[in-house]
Amino acid sequence: MARAATVCMFKRVAAALALALGSVAAMAQQLPADHAEWSVETGYLTKIKHNSPLDYRVVPTQLVWRSPAAFDLWRHEDGSRLLFRHRLALLAETLPRGAEDYYLGFSGAPSIELWLPNRRTALFYAIGGGAGYINAKGVPGGQGQNFTLNWFTQFGVRHQLSQRTAVAGSAYFVHHSNLGMTDPNPGIDALGLSLGLIWNFD
Repeated sequence: MARAATVCMFKRVAAALALALGSVAAMAQQLPADHAEWSVETGYLTKIKHNSPLDYRVVPTQLVWRSPAAFDLWRHEDGSRLLFRHRLALLAETLPRGAEDYYLGFSGAPSIELWLPNRRTALFYAIGGGAGYINAKGVPGGQGQNFTLNWFTQFGVRHQLSQRTAVAGSAYFVHHSNLGMTDPNPGIDALGLSLGLIWNFD
């Protein structure tokens, strides 16, 4: 009788362990990109073109939303995935050097991500643009009007700290101009580094 009870107990323990291991495996199979995410990103950019005589510096701060993966561009049996997501951002840039003081706007872009087999690390690339407001002051070499379009490109790497949080670093380029609505229209072209903290609430 005691032996039967012991066998029954071991079976229950084995079943509980199998269930727990199955849950861990299921968690390991989840990809962060399959969930919507938010991030806060900031950096420091320097002017790279001589379209303005002013030595612009830009500190871009963004609140970014990324959609769950919309579709896969490529998938490998080892777990690697190349996928497509949507990226929307609210922009709040400060300009410590230049004619203007700040820029407020929004942007949208596709985000292409290559996830490695460990499902914790990914390379990402985004390119897109939007519009916004810069406090133009009519200074020679500065922007000709308040309404300004933006265009950006970003290439970087991200790594999961946990299932819900990650950090990212990237090279970031931004261009501001008004498409010749004013003359002159020098624009701003700046390149630098950006760091981000990413999280999801799923």
